[in-house]
Amino acid sequence: MSLTEYKKKRSFKKTPEPGPEKKSSEFGNIFVVQKHRATQLHYDFRLEADGVLLSWAVPKGPSMDPKVKRLAMHVEDHPVDYARFEGVIPEGVYGPENTTSVSKAVAKGELKFALLGDKLKGSFVLVRTREPQWLLIKHRDKYAKEGDISKTQPFSVLTKRTLAEIAKDEGGDVKKAATGDPKGLPRRRDIKRRKKTSKKKVWHSKRKHS
Repeated sequence: MSLTEYKKKRSFKKTPEPGPEKKSSEFGNIFVVQKHRATQLHYDFRLEADGVLLSWAVPKGPSMDPKVKRLAMHVEDHPVDYARFEGVIPEGVYGPENTTSVSKAVAKGELKFALLGDKLKGSFVLVRTREPQWLLIKHRDKYAKEGDISKTQPFSVLTKRTLAEIAKDEGGDVKKAATGDPKGLPRRRDIKRRKKTSKKKVWHSKRKHS
């Protein structure tokens, strides 16, 4: 795994993103899904392995329905510290299945793993069709269910905010961010809003996403 491509695409004098440093999290096997309203709305799905976050851009987001196969575009590895960025689903933990090396399984084009997060739980598989295209599929288990969790559970687990609220609190483009939120929002509790005196976190990225 390498952060060369990650470093090549960024100017760290202009972006608050973490630098290209390899390291391990406390558990060594975190995962994170970050909702990103870029040119096109997508979800960045990341799994920790060998000191980096293996990353895929999932246009429609992960699904808990085994009948649904989500396109996942393999993108550059990201540093483990990237998991700290505010997103819809914060870091959880995962466990690889039927393999002792996540990196080797990815190289072969099939990675089976189990997630233990707030929204994503149970067994999944990532299957390469042709690089950079993969499929993210939920296995049938007790956690499998129908429905689109991006609409039924649209709030950040970390702060309970919508994309529009995150943009408003952090000095982003509220109108653009709002297009990434579902029109009908379910009820919620414990919204954690940023204090007015807190420093805003604005990330201006020129990265291209598939």
